Amino acid sequence: MAVKLTKNEQKKQKDQLKQYQRYLPTLLLKKQQLQMVIRQIEAQLADYKAQQEALVNGVQDWISVFGENRSLDESMQLDKLVKTDKVIRKEGNIAGVTIPIFEDLTFKEINYNVEDYPLWVDRAVVLLQESARITALMRTLELQVELLGKEFRTTSQRVNLFEKVKIPETKENIRRIGIYIGDQQTAAVVRGKIAKKKLAAKGESDD
Repeated sequence: MAVKLTKNEQKKQKDQLKQYQRYLPTLLLKKQQLQMVIRQIEAQLADYKAQQEALVNGVQDWISVFGENRSLDESMQLDKLVKTDKVIRKEGNIAGVTIPIFEDLTFKEINYNVEDYPLWVDRAVVLLQESARITALMRTLELQVELLGKEFRTTSQRVNLFEKVKIPETKENIRRIGIYIGDQQTAAVVRGKIAKKKLAAKGESDD
């Protein structure tokens, strides 16, 4: 966009440059903070994934016992005994971004007659509930990464805009205006000297 080659425009451009240079460090800090937090959450996700895998591996010794589940009547399958109710989350804030924070996962109360099931069912229900909690927690962390990632991309775009466009463009405008004003001042001085010489020459001729 063309700029006016005036002192007022020069001052405006200098003020804008100060704003960009003052705001840029804040953006860079926010970008670094978001990147660091996203990495921490991704590390937590990896830990919980490992926990869930360990949970599954922990029942490998009695997988054959779980096989009894197939022999149970459809209405008595394990998934009938573990029904999630709701995920309880609260709101948190990281670098100005509102994120969900996992608190708990509740389950619908399902009563069953222990005499109708094998001995391993109680333990299986506990493990399935624990696995469901980890899944809900991981989903919450994934939402955090999604929201923070979106803000990170927006912040990165702003940093690039300031660093690669706005600041260089404003500096160039200031330079151009400065050169123009300098040329105008030089031209004015030259014109003044020429006029002075003409007046001096005219005065001599009058004598």
